[in-house]
Order: sequence, then C-alpha cells, then structure tokens
Amino acid sequence: MIGHRYFLSAMLILTLLGGVYIVAGGNRIKNHPIRYVKVEGAFQYISKEGLKQVLKPYIDKGYYQADMAEIHQALKAIALVEKADVKRVWPDAVHIKITEFKPVVRWGDKAVLTKQGDLLYPDDMVVFQNLPLITGPEGQEKKWLEIMKGVYLELKDKSLQLAEFHVNERQAWRIKLTSGLEMQLGGKAPLENLHRFLKTIDLLGVEQIPLMESVDTRYPNGYAVTWKTDMATTALQAIMEKIKN
Repeated sequence: MIGHRYFLSAMLILTLLGGVYIVAGGNRIKNHPIRYVKVEGAFQYISKEGLKQVLKPYIDKGYYQADMAEIHQALKAIALVEKADVKRVWPDAVHIKITEFKPVVRWGDKAVLTKQGDLLYPDDMVVFQNLPLITGPEGQEKKWLEIMKGVYLELKDKSLQLAEFHVNERQAWRIKLTSGLEMQLGGKAPLENLHRFLKTIDLLGVEQIPLMESVDTRYPNGYAVTWKTDMATTALQAIMEKIKN
C-alpha cells in the first residue's frame, strides 16, 4: 500500500513538472523575437520610414506570432505597392520583396496613373509634381492617358515638351507646354488643330515657342497667338527675317 501511494505521488510530480516544462516552452515560442527584416525592392516613391511604421506592429509580435498573410495585406494596402512577397525565414528573420508601381502622370490633384492606366491615390502628392498632369472625366482615365501619349509624341517630334493635358465635360482639349505656352485645341477635331499648328513650327521657328503665352487653334483656317509681354515685336522681327532667308 505504501509502495502504491509512493508510485502515485511520483506520477503526480512528473505530471506537474511536465506541465511546467510545456508552459515554459510555450513562453519561449511566444516570445521568440524577429531580429532581422530584409526588404528587397527598388523604390522611387515608397519611403523606408513609412515601411517601418507599417511593419512594426506585426514584427513586434515575434517570430511565431507574426502573421505573414496580415503583413502581406498591410503592404498591399500601401497605394504604390504593386506586388509583395512575405516569408518567414528560420530562425529569426522575415524576408519581404516589394515591387513598386511606377506612375507616369498625375490624374487631377489627388491621384496618379501608371502606364497601364492603374489609378492610384498616394498619401503624398508632392513627390509627383514633376510628372505631367491630366484632368478629365472620371472613369475614362485609360482612354485619356492613351490620347495624351499620342499628343506627347507629336510634340516631342518638334522638340516640345507636354506638361498638362486637360479635357472638360464638353470633351474640349487644352494643353500646356513646359515653356508655359497654353493651347486651346477645342472639342471639334482637336488633334487636327494641333497638327495645323505644328506644321507652322518650321516656318515660325521652335525658338519662338517660349515667347508665346497662349495659342487658340479653334479657328477654321488658322490660329491666334498671344505673345508674352514685350515679346511680340521681337518675335515678329525674327519671323520676318526667317521668311526672308
């Protein structure tokens, strides 16, 4: 009887000790930290500090508790992240590979477009101020991006740089060059109006473009030019000399 009682006590002690071991092991697993986070990617607009802020709450959970799917979703929620691959790497690391969207134009004052026409809403638009600007009817972003590309190439052939492309609710076009020149192209045959103007560049001389303030091509047989202050006489003299030669 005494031997039997001793056997039960020994079993109880072993069970308790085993329980302590399991709890202690569980704590070690739970508290196992992530010591290294490797992020791969070529970033032009995504900030490293911004990534740190997004990742920190998940990384702080530890190696086993951090949910890789949740990290992936958090990264994809960043406007400029096109793709994100996240994996846990033994014994204490997380490897992340990010592909960044590459915007080519601004769409209005709150969004950007990629060359495929993806519409993105970044938190900070300041870094995109050097991109060309498009404004137009909502829901037609891809259509007007493609048209803008054609206008951009037409101007580039004449060594002119497009800065802005605007389309109003009546489908009338207005563009602005990097020189500051604004052109009204109208809603009826706007591309033909642009072509008519560009054909005269060889006669006027591309050097006259920076002297122009605005051009209105909405005339059937020509266009009207407004010259910058005090530039009209200089421009006219240059044009006359070019014609004489």
